[in-house]
Amino acid sequence: MIESIAIVGATGAVGRLIRQLLEERNFPYQKITFLASQRSAGTKISFQGAEHEVQLLCPEAFNDIDLAIGSTPDDVAAEFCPWAVERNCVVVDESGFWRMDPQVPLVVPEINPEAALAHQGIISSPNCSTTQMVLAMKPLHDAGRIRRVIVSTYQATSGAGVQGQADLLAGSRAFLEDQPYDYQAFAHPIAFNLIPQIGSEKHAGYTSEEMKMVYETQKIFADDSIKVCPTCVRVPVENCHSESMLVETERKITAAEARALFAATPGIRVVDDLSQGQYPMPATCTDDNDTFIGRIREDLSCENGLAFWCVSDNLRKGAATNAVQIAELLIQSQ
Repeated sequence: MIESIAIVGATGAVGRLIRQLLEERNFPYQKITFLASQRSAGTKISFQGAEHEVQLLCPEAFNDIDLAIGSTPDDVAAEFCPWAVERNCVVVDESGFWRMDPQVPLVVPEINPEAALAHQGIISSPNCSTTQMVLAMKPLHDAGRIRRVIVSTYQATSGAGVQGQADLLAGSRAFLEDQPYDYQAFAHPIAFNLIPQIGSEKHAGYTSEEMKMVYETQKIFADDSIKVCPTCVRVPVENCHSESMLVETERKITAAEARALFAATPGIRVVDDLSQGQYPMPATCTDDNDTFIGRIREDLSCENGLAFWCVSDNLRKGAATNAVQIAELLIQSQ
């Protein structure tokens, strides 16, 4: 029985959204605790009309906690998750630390909810760019079995945290005023620019962000035969990641069939009328929990290929919303 819950990293950008979602979705609990590092411990936050003091993240904080949702850096998650599990607390973890651990399920509830129920104390939520991609892939994979995905991402600065958003706004202002600006989150100016590197260099010239999309996709679908060729780019957009996707399936799926499949999938909203200039854009998709798909068309270069455009709020479905949905799965399974 899940009665007592905790939010770890409660004062961060995703932590604040998790709190908001718990209120919006009337998440059931009898007791809630908010945990954070020494820097934020002791501060007061408002939740459900009451004031709560943020408690220090430490092993004893998980005594009598049934479920924790964590949004912390990898090194913090590596430390606190075992503390929680040792005290019989289940953790839904947003960090990247546990995602590829073979003992830890990697879950998108619309795709592999059964994996969440096979946990051994920790359930991992995927990287934001992976989450919207695999959600878009799900109905196509079920209908025609995906062989290959070529994806190019256009990732918002909010994916680099609060400092990333600050860099975009302050850097843009400095650019327009012809003033210097010292970027903190990015190695290059992001204002009026694109940066075709997110993360460190990894395998064969691909970055860590790109390899996450490869490995996480295969793990979520439990299918190593799915080939993924990703290119991840940081763009001067404050919120919402966009992705250009080309999917090749074993069985041909027409644009009309794909449109119907997408429309019937929970969590996906189709916005696709090129003649009327209607398609998903970051400016119109932000602050929404759905993943939006448009520009659906058959590939001109591959008989069984399908191309489309995908936009999702990376702080919501890419992070907070997916974690809360996993927690709801656990509640519903009781």
